[in-house]
Amino acid sequence: MTIDSPGALLRRYGLHARHSWGQNFLIAPEVHAAIAVASGARPGRRVIEIGAGLGTLTDRLLATGAEVWAIERDRDLCAVLRAELGERPNFTLHEADAVRFDYAAAIAGQAEPVAIVGNLPYQLTGPLLFALLEQAPAGGPWVVMVQKEVADRLCARPGEDDYGGVTAVLSRVRTIARVRNVPRGCFLPAPRVDSAVIRLDARPEPLGAVADEAGLRQLVRTAFQQRRKVLVNSLAALGSRAEAQEWCAAAGIDPGVRPETLGPEQFAALQRAREAAGAGAA
Repeated sequence: MTIDSPGALLRRYGLHARHSWGQNFLIAPEVHAAIAVASGARPGRRVIEIGAGLGTLTDRLLATGAEVWAIERDRDLCAVLRAELGERPNFTLHEADAVRFDYAAAIAGQAEPVAIVGNLPYQLTGPLLFALLEQAPAGGPWVVMVQKEVADRLCARPGEDDYGGVTAVLSRVRTIARVRNVPRGCFLPAPRVDSAVIRLDARPEPLGAVADEAGLRQLVRTAFQQRRKVLVNSLAALGSRAEAQEWCAAAGIDPGVRPETLGPEQFAALQRAREAAGAGAA
């Protein structure tokens, strides 16, 4: 059984997209297929879908035989999901806020690494990725749709113009690759920007160990707050310029470089130096 198109479902249930929630429903079957393939959805694997919407991607995932846990906070859309997919034995609906969902509990005890997929609302992309980073740093692939500009930043390398703090933090524990670009015409209603599907795979080991993950995120965020500043001047906000110079020296990093030239390993080295000096997260 295949459910109807988003347009037909919206008409049937008398609904419309909530613009304030950033709802744009994917209407391109080939993109649904690409996401399902990239996630590795198959019998025996749990797939968590963030923002199931009208269930068109959910339907594609269920067809693989995977156990699909769909997260959706819109009550009207939850009613559609229950009516259209509720009888599928491998479907479970969680009416919840995806930013506050307990991903750690959802992936615990699974024989296979759990995949996480979703068309992320543009305004919630950062909070959702960091929620996943905190609760599911290892495990199966994350295959997510994001604004193309965000994808460009996440796939950037140190030294490139698009490279920034979020990329430095995420790429330390996950490899990041573009699956495909998705033009705005693939959505109903069409957004004003293009999108892209990216896949983030867990690294066997993080690029650089640290004791305080929150402290590392704080350090990276501070370093990139004023990109035109040299590193030592940016990090001075975490203590003093003298302390920042000591951290750079201990990490073997030139204090006069720009933050965007540093890779994840170098930020981890700075955080270890900071920890060794007794500095903590604010």
